Amino acid sequence: MTLCGNDEGDQNVPTILAERRSYVAGRWVTGETPFAVENPADESVVIELPATPIAEIGRAVTEARRSFDSGVWAQATPAERARVLRIFLDRLEQDRDALVATMVAEAGQPLAFAERSQFLSGIALARNTIELYLTMPEERTNPVPVDELTRGRVALSIRRYEPVGVVTAITPYNAAFIMALQKIVPALLTGNSVILRPSPLTPISSLIFGAAAEAAGLPPGVFSVVVEAGSAGAELLTSHPAVDMVSFTGSTAVGAVIAAQAAPTIKRVALELGGKSAQIYLPDAVSKAGAGAAAVVGGMAGQACVAATRMLVPQGAKSQVIEQVSKVYAALRVGAPTDPATALGPVISAAQRERCERIIAQAVEAGAILAQGGGRPTELERGYYVQPTVLDVPDNANPAAREEIFGPVLSVIGYRDVDDAIAIANDSRYGLSGQVYGADPAAATAVARRLRTGAVNVNTALFSAYAPSGGYKHSGLGRERGPDGIRAFQEVKHLVIGEFR
Repeated sequence: MTLCGNDEGDQNVPTILAERRSYVAGRWVTGETPFAVENPADESVVIELPATPIAEIGRAVTEARRSFDSGVWAQATPAERARVLRIFLDRLEQDRDALVATMVAEAGQPLAFAERSQFLSGIALARNTIELYLTMPEERTNPVPVDELTRGRVALSIRRYEPVGVVTAITPYNAAFIMALQKIVPALLTGNSVILRPSPLTPISSLIFGAAAEAAGLPPGVFSVVVEAGSAGAELLTSHPAVDMVSFTGSTAVGAVIAAQAAPTIKRVALELGGKSAQIYLPDAVSKAGAGAAAVVGGMAGQACVAATRMLVPQGAKSQVIEQVSKVYAALRVGAPTDPATALGPVISAAQRERCERIIAQAVEAGAILAQGGGRPTELERGYYVQPTVLDVPDNANPAAREEIFGPVLSVIGYRDVDDAIAIANDSRYGLSGQVYGADPAAATAVARRLRTGAVNVNTALFSAYAPSGGYKHSGLGRERGPDGIRAFQEVKHLVIGEFR
């Protein structure tokens, strides 16, 4: 894959991926209608990217169906699929520097985050997913009581795991590369044919998956990457009768639309949606609040569905915590993502910055006190920057405590006792993640067990191919990563075998 700079002649500008074509069913396709991909750090146009023609998106579906039904990939052995996908990952690693530069340019992510949390973590996640998959049986015996087997003259009762079929993978802008790997690797490992459609805001980095598929020798039709400025292609991919499953990460509002589009053809849906996670500090752990606050906004400027943007602290320690957290936020370096010293880059767009500003204003109008930040950095004339913001929130009814802001905004809420803290944390339509901090791990774990959320971090965090992620309530359906995330792309067939008499 060739590379190019953002500005011809400027040797200090990092090179980004130069691929502009879509990869459809084993063929490279050049679109006709370009759309601009904007750099949120300076509001410049990174590139004009030709959109995949809708007819080609339709061909991606029909060829995915053909490839799956032919069994050319689905009937390969697990070891063979793993071998091919290791080559796929080797190809991605060849363009490490350009991929990182591309993620910085199209998403405004600080350099260290793009390299460590997206590229390196993504490759490690994918390789470990392969190893995990190879330990999981394709068939296993059902634990049917012997008397039932005898009465039915049954020799074997087997649970068999088979691929779902054609899978649409729709990824978000905030972590396009790693989220793509989180979907397409388990989907391909289990024998499905896959069509990847990245967010129109950050599509460039996803085009490299076509080169990886070509280098690995994936059979034509098994994998496609399509890009677009709008949603027509996504609507086709979520409603087409030849598609068996849609895996989507994004907002709850869009997830509900996708579920409705998939419903008439009874597609399987895997949805990782919004969150309004709480971090609870028990009385003996309030000194840790500063570090927890920094984690909310670091890297992605608060644009993470799992970000614990509600900080729950004992009412008596609230003013102390707000002072502590405000000092941490005031010291965070906000600026150009290409500067290694930057801790906080921009949000993705002007519309997202306006949403942050609107909800902050609504929160203050409803009684919150602005303790730190709340506006745009005056020293940055261009770019969609929002100051890291601390809100002293009176209660959990405040708009800042209810809405997923998707920006660097933290709400600090006081609680009376542990039962009150748990009630506040659970008082949300979301349930994606949570955190509990306490000097006594047993006491903190007891709190964690009472939270209605898909994951809870107690005094630490873990992102692993071996551990699942997913939400309760409006935060989604199904799980990604771990054995559950792999099985999500498989159907379960019961085989009962008896003697012929």
